[in-house]
Amino acid sequence: MHLLLIEDDLDLGGALQRALGGYGFACTWVRSVRDAHAQASGETALFACAVLDLGLPDGQGLDLLRRWRRNQLMLPVIVLTARDAVSSRVDGLDAGADDYVVKPVAPEELASRIRAVTRRATGQASSAWEVGKLYIDVGKREVRFDGSAVALSPREFQIVEELARNAGEVVPKHRMARALQPFGEPLEFSTLDWHIHNLRRKLGTSVIHTVRGVGYSLFE
Repeated sequence: MHLLLIEDDLDLGGALQRALGGYGFACTWVRSVRDAHAQASGETALFACAVLDLGLPDGQGLDLLRRWRRNQLMLPVIVLTARDAVSSRVDGLDAGADDYVVKPVAPEELASRIRAVTRRATGQASSAWEVGKLYIDVGKREVRFDGSAVALSPREFQIVEELARNAGEVVPKHRMARALQPFGEPLEFSTLDWHIHNLRRKLGTSVIHTVRGVGYSLFE
């Protein structure tokens, strides 16, 4: 899952990027209102969620959030801030935030909240999905095929998660590479193909379908 992390503090931003990466989230990290708006509004913006600090060097995160909502940008947003007053929470939620989290927060809690808001945004009732014989539990990082547990690498799990999240659709290669980018750099197509090859060895050749020249899909 690809996140937009908006945090101007170098130490905290780096720590969050590393911690969320450990929970399977690829983060594009920016430190200003200008860069955040450019990333979220671009033609290739493919973020599942944004984590937004409020105090940024070139403006207020809340003003950015209001701008996004006025422009009908419905990207799920979690406000992450040190402002803990009830009035600040109300302002954030009324501005269009999907969740409001006060710093400091444990990485596992933030990861859980990200999964929750993205489930709501896509109409999913739980973090566990079944696609044909494939079962994936994002919260537990568990995959089963035809009832048997399958050991996957972190990158392989990310690929299966992204395909399962879009089951029945063809996920273009460029979108998949972007969603799985390690620390801001899109995954090379050749590396993606290699991971798909390994997944077919573990799950069988009929689970992941290739649409030549476009991308991959999971169909029941």
